[in-house]
Amino acid sequence: MPRRKPEVKGLYYITHVNNLPSIATNGILAHRRVLESKIPFTPIYDADIVSNRERKKVSNDKTLWDFANMYFQPRNPMLYRVLREKDRADIVVVAMQPGVLSLHGALVTTGNAASSDTEIFDSREGQKHVFENWSVISSDWWNSVDGSKRKIMAECLVPDRVPPEYIHSVYVATPTVAEKVRQMKLGRDIPIIPEPSMFFRPARQSRVTDQISLVEGDMFFSSMQTLTVSVNVVGIMGKGLASRAKYQFPDVYVAYQDACRRKTLRMGVPYLYKRESFMDEELADDPRSMPGPNANKWFLLFATKSHWRDDSDLAGIEQGVRWIRENYKKEGIKSLALPALGCGLGNLDWKDVGPIICRELIGVDIPVAVYLPREHEIPEEFLSPDFLLKKRSTAQ
Repeated sequence: MPRRKPEVKGLYYITHVNNLPSIATNGILAHRRVLESKIPFTPIYDADIVSNRERKKVSNDKTLWDFANMYFQPRNPMLYRVLREKDRADIVVVAMQPGVLSLHGALVTTGNAASSDTEIFDSREGQKHVFENWSVISSDWWNSVDGSKRKIMAECLVPDRVPPEYIHSVYVATPTVAEKVRQMKLGRDIPIIPEPSMFFRPARQSRVTDQISLVEGDMFFSSMQTLTVSVNVVGIMGKGLASRAKYQFPDVYVAYQDACRRKTLRMGVPYLYKRESFMDEELADDPRSMPGPNANKWFLLFATKSHWRDDSDLAGIEQGVRWIRENYKKEGIKSLALPALGCGLGNLDWKDVGPIICRELIGVDIPVAVYLPREHEIPEEFLSPDFLLKKRSTAQ
């Protein structure tokens, strides 16, 4: 059976909110057109990025400056970088109808257009390459080792201008920003959509205590210093968060296997990998020119089961969470993100695990973000502080 062609729902342009009135009137313009027309605009990219794109030749007489550029995947290394440098409230993503791919002279790239490894094709041929890499382009994550950091930034390039009638909607980080944009005079009715996850923000967050929060979102983009990964103690990262950690952060996998061999990782005794590389250097586009890449992350490898075939061990999880409470200060953990331990592939129930995590960590003096299971929705009654913090019955 032939592979089904992916559906391109739109192309995406990253810009400053101040530029929306101009875009709604004039469309998306190539950078050279903006400069020559002397149209006022608020830049979001630094001089290094802009000049690099001016130098990249597309043909004998055109550079990337002569094209309006849009991404197939807006949640990419460029947006990550921009959001590290700018206020999220100032950044919007303009979604364009996929028909821009059929505009005269449209080109498609196999990754970040400014990269020397990226090829540029006419739209029809380029789309074939994009579809071959669709699993990368539509992914939640990337890294620089396997080329996904470049490929996820595949672009559509349109000469000079994309007319405003191709605008489909505008994505923003929060409902507050959405309301601000709705008050702007855009001259037409454009849907404004709050989409926190696109901007690397939690979809939802609520407090259990002053320090403990429940979060729906992508833990690997958490602002917490230490990220917790559920693992077994036999050195196999096969599925779930462990599998993602294995491929997105290969050094974490090496540290995990070593901890298993040395038996420094055991049930009830997590292993803290104090990683020294900076997350921004791996996730942001061209981090070399950033003023100061930060977001140094540690990984807490937390055994929830002995063997990968087993279900998770609730008693072992309780012992491990207690270890965190008793050792976080000594280990230097400043803030902590952890998943709903054992509740995904481990077949445990949140209503059993959630209270253990919250009760054991109550009283810690660092921020703790507990990321809820993504596999299924949890009834509200099991998310309330009253339920999560109530004392365990002696009959249990």
